[in-house]
Amino acid sequence: MTTSELNKYKNAPEAKQAELAHMIRSREGIAIEKYSAALGEVQYATERELAIRSLDRGSNLLRNVRETIDRIEERSFGVCLHCEEDISPKCLAAVPSAAFCIVCQEIADRSEYVGVETLDELLITAA
Repeated sequence: MTTSELNKYKNAPEAKQAELAHMIRSREGIAIEKYSAALGEVQYATERELAIRSLDRGSNLLRNVRETIDRIEERSFGVCLHCEEDISPKCLAAVPSAAFCIVCQEIADRSEYVGVETLDELLITAA
């Protein structure tokens, strides 16, 4: 991938990184407060749990964005981390943080359901 192509893909992850970093710093939703009514405590605990899940999701997204930026800087962006084949430009346009080609990503997605611990194990099993 050329430098100009890499720079084209780098702008979106950098903007997303700044957005996610700001969101993660905002943690007022997970503060513990005491309520006198049991119903208030249950409702607040539910809201806190949702805030924690949102924070966790944001942290995972931020990690993926940072990994994408690292791959761009290392000039390994657009290459499948597993089979080292090029990831299609259509796939990168749809999911700029894609780390796997379509075939390896489908196998990785299936591994979540069959309990295989690594993508390599699943690929060996599938062969």
